[in-house]
Amino acid sequence: MKAFIRRQEENLAMRLLLWQYQRLNLPVPASSDMERRAAELVEDAHRIARERGKNVLVILKEMAADIKK
Repeated sequence: MKAFIRRQEENLAMRLLLWQYQRLNLPVPASSDMERRAAELVEDAHRIARERGKNVLVILKEMAADIKK
């Protein structure tokens, strides 16, 4: 069950990343790079959630928004 949820979070992170790249008219990286970045975002979001007690989904959205920086 946990692996299923993690995969869903990574899929959501990929969609958020793709949306941000398209919105900012940036070239979309290769699929393998996107998957790696999404996995890193989810891992970072979980770490931040543990530290701050926030919701992982909110953190993922905030991190995806930071791509342009």
